[in-house]
Amino acid sequence: MATTSARTLKLLSVLSTGALISADEIAARMGVAERTVRRDINTLRELGYEVDAIKGTGGGYRLPGVTHLPPMVFDEDQVVAIAVALQTVPSVLAGISESSARALTTVRQVMPERLRVESDAFTVIFVPNYWEFPAAPIDAQVVRAVGAAVRRRHVLRAEYINEGDEPTRLRVEAHHMIVWAARWYLVAYDLDQHTWRVLRLDRLAVKDSTYVPFAERALPEGTPESFVKKSFDRGDSVASWPCQGSVILRVAPHAAAEFAPGGAVVEYIDETHSRLRMGAWSWTGLAGLFITFGAALAEVEPAELRQAFATVRSRLDHIEPKGET
Repeated sequence: MATTSARTLKLLSVLSTGALISADEIAARMGVAERTVRRDINTLRELGYEVDAIKGTGGGYRLPGVTHLPPMVFDEDQVVAIAVALQTVPSVLAGISESSARALTTVRQVMPERLRVESDAFTVIFVPNYWEFPAAPIDAQVVRAVGAAVRRRHVLRAEYINEGDEPTRLRVEAHHMIVWAARWYLVAYDLDQHTWRVLRLDRLAVKDSTYVPFAERALPEGTPESFVKKSFDRGDSVASWPCQGSVILRVAPHAAAEFAPGGAVVEYIDETHSRLRMGAWSWTGLAGLFITFGAALAEVEPAELRQAFATVRSRLDHIEPKGET
């Protein structure tokens, strides 16, 4: 009986869009036979839901009047969408952070325990960025696995893929998930290297849960957000722009990491110098991005970028005084 009830609720969720869905598609999404779908449709009708059956080619089932559905009929994927969307919206709409937090709390309170656990696994910290170059969407399954480790305070086992390197095995305490510059990061304590690290979630291949708990551990200084922003070795790669170049800046690595645009890579030279690699829409535009740091430059590569700096300098040298033509 419990299995039938759970399946009926899942069918209700599948039909909740009000769209016409074929019987074979419903069966595939629910992992059952079409005969079971027909039986569950009859169960919904017995419960008072007017499910329309459209016969013939292109036919299927449709649930009109979806506004009368119970308010909290969600499956796991819908829970993920709600949890992430309500946490993301303050980053694009001002003055709504309190409302979105209250909405997430309200939704969470009326969820069944199983889905509440699923929702809690997607608790993240979204940090505004000064200039954002979006990254590719991340796999929700990775976020779910890492989020569960963060929420449960379980040691996470994974393989980590650094750019151009072989995967390395990790055992880390998963403390915080952070989203910054449209990129997902894990703030974790590496149990093998005995150090704090910032890891890109899209570079993690998560293994089965260890169920090994760990105690809360304080960061050496600052907040998780600032730790991510100031970590120059956080696994970033240069965004796919048509023009890409690098320079050495007289800027401390942690400062370069914090103020570089999303999709830039900072390499440690010494405490006061960094190599910054990034891209832009044009060579002149790329030169302009490097100039924003207001620092001395060296080892400019490639030749096209050096020419762009020369062009910018020539244009600045020939700015006409106000009033002259």
